[in-house]
Amino acid sequence: MAFSSLFRKKTVEDILRQVEKNETDGHNTLGRYLTARDLTAFGIAAIVGAGIFSTIGKASSDGGPAVIFLFIFTALACSFAAFAYAEFASMVPVSGSAYTYSYVAFGELIAWIIGWALIMEYAIGNVTVAISWSDYFTGLLESGGIHLPQWVQMDYLSASNGFNDATALMQGGKSFENLSSGMQAAYVAWTTSPSIGSFHFVADLPALFIIILITTLVYRGMKESRNASNMMVIVKLSIILLVIAVGVFYVDTENWTPFAPNGVSGVLKGVSAVFFAYIGFDAISTTAEECKNPQRDLPRGMMWAIIICTILYVIIALVLTGMVNYSELNVGDPLAFVFHKLDLKWMSGIIAVSAVIAMASVLLVFQMGQPRIWMSMSRDGLLPKRFSKVHPKFKTPSYATIVTGFVVAIPALFLNLTIVTDLCSIGTLFAFVLVCAGVLVLQDKPNIPRGKFKTPYVNSKYVVPFMLIAGLYYAFAYNNKATTDFITNETQIFKATDIITSLNKEETKKVYDYLVGIETKKNTIEVLDLENLLSQYQQDDAKYASVVAGLPIDNKLKYESGFSLFKHKIPMWIFLITLVVLTFWSFRKNLSLIPLLGLVSCLYMMAELSVWNWIYFTIWLLIGLTIYFGFSRKNSKLNLMES
Repeated sequence: MAFSSLFRKKTVEDILRQVEKNETDGHNTLGRYLTARDLTAFGIAAIVGAGIFSTIGKASSDGGPAVIFLFIFTALACSFAAFAYAEFASMVPVSGSAYTYSYVAFGELIAWIIGWALIMEYAIGNVTVAISWSDYFTGLLESGGIHLPQWVQMDYLSASNGFNDATALMQGGKSFENLSSGMQAAYVAWTTSPSIGSFHFVADLPALFIIILITTLVYRGMKESRNASNMMVIVKLSIILLVIAVGVFYVDTENWTPFAPNGVSGVLKGVSAVFFAYIGFDAISTTAEECKNPQRDLPRGMMWAIIICTILYVIIALVLTGMVNYSELNVGDPLAFVFHKLDLKWMSGIIAVSAVIAMASVLLVFQMGQPRIWMSMSRDGLLPKRFSKVHPKFKTPSYATIVTGFVVAIPALFLNLTIVTDLCSIGTLFAFVLVCAGVLVLQDKPNIPRGKFKTPYVNSKYVVPFMLIAGLYYAFAYNNKATTDFITNETQIFKATDIITSLNKEETKKVYDYLVGIETKKNTIEVLDLENLLSQYQQDDAKYASVVAGLPIDNKLKYESGFSLFKHKIPMWIFLITLVVLTFWSFRKNLSLIPLLGLVSCLYMMAELSVWNWIYFTIWLLIGLTIYFGFSRKNSKLNLMES
């Protein structure tokens, strides 16, 4: 096959014609039930979930009240991407989302890559939400006096890693009671779980339960899913408005000072968690074939969902950081926490019930999205034909829905929440980047049929270069040390917890003796906690650097330097180099500003994710490419037409 065949494209006319011929090709059409209101509700169902009930706490703890700017920035980035999605959805109103759009803009190979990335987005996203739902559900059971064993409510990786970290900290003198609640739970889960040899049976069974329940609902039909989603959205919006109405009377404006305690870096630290709160609006585009008027309703549904949710997120963030000091919000259930702290326990109970409903609604939308991506890829011959089978009675992609249930349920038993959150974010951001790039590629092509919605055109020729220059000026004028350290790859000191948990018994004893010998008020206490002894110096950077320098252990346990440090900066260097290229491209080609800003902002958020997420994502793409060249390329309908 010629190299050019990798980038063979589908035309909009061919895609629309294929949908019309699905019946004669042996496929049943999907049922059209959705209106703009239903799509907006699906968007709210997908967005208002883990963000408000979980991740907003950690983000607020890092950024303080200024975290509202992170929500606004993320909403703008998603809005820019939503414009691109809406334009494509209006142009190509079929299931498939970014996969189908990339097939039109870039060709088959890129379409496969983005489709494969979307499979990861929805599968991993579902795993993440299922784990979060399990945490809230088991917490709700605990408050009702029902206690499940720890080993049936925690994933294997969290239990294993938590046990190892807890053991290391207790080895350094920390008592079990002084460990974090999460670490205590992991230790108990690992030590009390049934085991066969060295293997411990630790699995998140409530997560498995909710996945089975939601998959069954999605299998039964779009109308049933729509009704359930709408009901859950009404419940959780009512609870959120109640939280705001009650919480506003307990706001102390002194808690808003300082507004940005950790500066810009503190605000941006929560970018992954906050972005995860917004993903899901793109799932709306997978329901295009089930909309009554997709070209009109899809753009409206996306935009209204983002606007409504952003307003809610900003208000909730202000209320939370006003009710208690931002430093206290690093908890898994921030809404319930603040009301419990203020002795409003009845509100904590209502919030816990609402969170369980909210997480279930997010899972519902995500679980609808993935089978429809697979169905579209199967229609094009890139996946086996069975994935495009539509149930004759329920009018849903039945086989793909069942497979989705298995793909989500099994990892949910064993995977760690942090890993899956970041993996989901990078897959989603990659999809957003390609959709925005697709609009830019097609903007001047005259032979592309246009839908009713088109992204407003603003020439980026001078705007983007000006923004780049302004960004460089800010970096060197107001953030010079951090910028210089980044460029020169300046050696960084590990945090106290990272140092202590990396030590073996002999190294722990040496550090213990050294710290005890330093004049410190901590020496007056009876039980010495090695982590606390070292952590106390972190308030003063110079003092901490001096103490760490004297620790009698290898420097590689104290400092990160060379390539081991540089590798974490590779994603940001990729972003910066790409930004320069895009600036030149925008100046030469008069690119449209809105999709270009969407591309840049989403790529920036990808750069904020760790290099390990990029590595895992690359491995996932390599697996996908192996499948493409082994099966999909030769079975592609475009390939069969050419031959």
